[in-house]
Amino acid sequence: MKLDLVDVFASGPLSGNPLGVVHGGGELSPEQMLAITRWLGFSEVTFLLPPSDPAADYRVRIFYPAGELPFAGHPTLGSAHAWLAAGGTPKRPGRIVQECGVGLVEVRQDGDRLGFRAPPLVRSGPLSEAELGEALRVSGADPARVVEAVHVANGPNWVLLRLDSAEAVLAAEPAAKAAPGTDVGLAGPCPAGSAADWELRAFFAKGTGQMAEDPVTGSFNAGVAMHLFATGLARGSYLAAQGRKTGADGLVHASQDDEGVWIGGRVRMVSAGGDLTPPA
Repeated sequence: MKLDLVDVFASGPLSGNPLGVVHGGGELSPEQMLAITRWLGFSEVTFLLPPSDPAADYRVRIFYPAGELPFAGHPTLGSAHAWLAAGGTPKRPGRIVQECGVGLVEVRQDGDRLGFRAPPLVRSGPLSEAELGEALRVSGADPARVVEAVHVANGPNWVLLRLDSAEAVLAAEPAAKAAPGTDVGLAGPCPAGSAADWELRAFFAKGTGQMAEDPVTGSFNAGVAMHLFATGLARGSYLAAQGRKTGADGLVHASQDDEGVWIGGRVRMVSAGGDLTPPA
């Protein structure tokens, strides 16, 4: 087995969200995949496998410390980059088709960026009073700064608290513990003249219940973009910043065209083809 280390949604060297990509792990059990994921300590690790759908270029299984995910954004772009770097040739030039838990996800090459087509939301609509209370507790957001609270689930069960400013997003102090499977994110508009249009933060609970902040989150950005474009809060395209509270400096390009909503960014290989011994 081989292991690649990839930096996704990077704005410069080592500035995005790290991802481990395992090649040749088809004989691993789910328990072994989870053990590797937990040991590496990244928010997600992916395992590239041959496709079972003839329309796909490859299949990927996506793990995070609490289990397996049907879809995640930065693992999608990082896996596509690692597959291409290992010599993969898409059936359709410039378009890569990934098979994962939600089905087929299209990835397109756009200059020096990769972008995935956002999958449809599996849950939308406003949060209940109880859900809002828990989202506020987990995120530490100021209730007075909340403009909107909605579900934007697309695999992960993301909930979005839209705040009145990027400043309010960056001021939030998240809780230390939450129920495993908790996925809460914040988004707020940046001041005019800023490098980005929106500031995002995303928090998730590990299998132990410990909360963590994700440096840059493709699936949450996808859910947010689907909501912003659908409600007219964004048009055409915009740039989202994420990760400044974690030491990262991620940039996410969100756009909408006749084919759908696309989430893109730059991906860089940090280390390629390291030997990986399967856990016993």
